[in-house]
Amino acid sequence: MTNSIDYSSTYNSSLILPTKHISTSYSLLGVGATILEQLYQPRTVSSLWSAVATMPEVATFERFVLTLDLLYAIGAIEMNAGLLHRCHR
Repeated sequence: MTNSIDYSSTYNSSLILPTKHISTSYSLLGVGATILEQLYQPRTVSSLWSAVATMPEVATFERFVLTLDLLYAIGAIEMNAGLLHRCHR
C-alpha cells in the first residue's frame, strides 16, 4: 500500500503513538524502531543521523531528536563516552 501523503508537512511532529491517520512507521514509536535497527553497534549522533536522514519516516532532524529523547526516556538507549548504544535489559 503506497501512501501519497507528505507526512513531513502534514503531521504533528509530537505524535508518539500511531493514530487512525498516522501509520505506525511514521509515529515516533515507529521511527524509534527504525533508529534502533541502526544501532547494531555504538555510534555517534552524527553518524546515526547520516544513516537515517534520507529515510522518509524520519523526515526531519527535529523528529530524529524527539525520537532520541523518547528512546532515552524509556531506557532503550544510553550515551557513554560520546556514543549512543542500545540498552539490553
